[in-house]
Amino acid sequence: MKTQAIIAAGGQGVRLKTALPKTLVPLRGKPILAYTLAAFERSPLINSIVVVGHKGYLPDFQKLIKRYRLRKVKYVVAGGKTRRESVDNGLKILDKDTDFVAIHDGARPFVTKEMIAQSIACARKHSAAIIAVPVKPTIKAVNSATMTVGRTLDRKTLWEVQTPQVFKKEIILKAHSKIKDIHASDDACLVEKVGIKVKVVAGDYRNIKITTPDDLIFARAILACSKKRKG
Repeated sequence: MKTQAIIAAGGQGVRLKTALPKTLVPLRGKPILAYTLAAFERSPLINSIVVVGHKGYLPDFQKLIKRYRLRKVKYVVAGGKTRRESVDNGLKILDKDTDFVAIHDGARPFVTKEMIAQSIACARKHSAAIIAVPVKPTIKAVNSATMTVGRTLDRKTLWEVQTPQVFKKEIILKAHSKIKDIHASDDACLVEKVGIKVKVVAGDYRNIKITTPDDLIFARAILACSKKRKG
């Protein structure tokens, strides 16, 4: 079964406080996106990759792909104003014979071949799958107007969602086409709205999304620890 990956890399890096799109920001001398794409490049289950990048930096994305010899990248297209619009742009150019779509955040450089394989295997069985990890801290629902606690949520039922998220192509196309009136922070939210049950695959706490300067510090530490283990 043919699986294409859409890598959402259109973020501007506002919260990261950088002039570059965040996926082009260096992490120990290599752009964040290069780590992300390398994992999908190595996966035997990924047939090809669509990179959705910041429209003002498409030549930079092309140079990155050429420099790191990322041969599975088939298309590089401009993103939209929101993550949802960017994914929409990627969905529009998928190959006609694609069966499954793996959608991943370009700013999650620590995704592994195992996560990709497990999420694809789960989606092949259940049609829709996401990577997630159990929430560790106590979470409270707070009234933002009065800054008072409404209730304490049951931690046992709460999971922090990551990517990749993998769906049958017709399901994710239907979800993006039909559900227009909500702000979706991830693609599974749209799939849920069209009545599809989404299965959860246990992820890894190191599979962070780099969004703030603190995340970048943590990412450097993860790389340093990985290097020591290999050494």
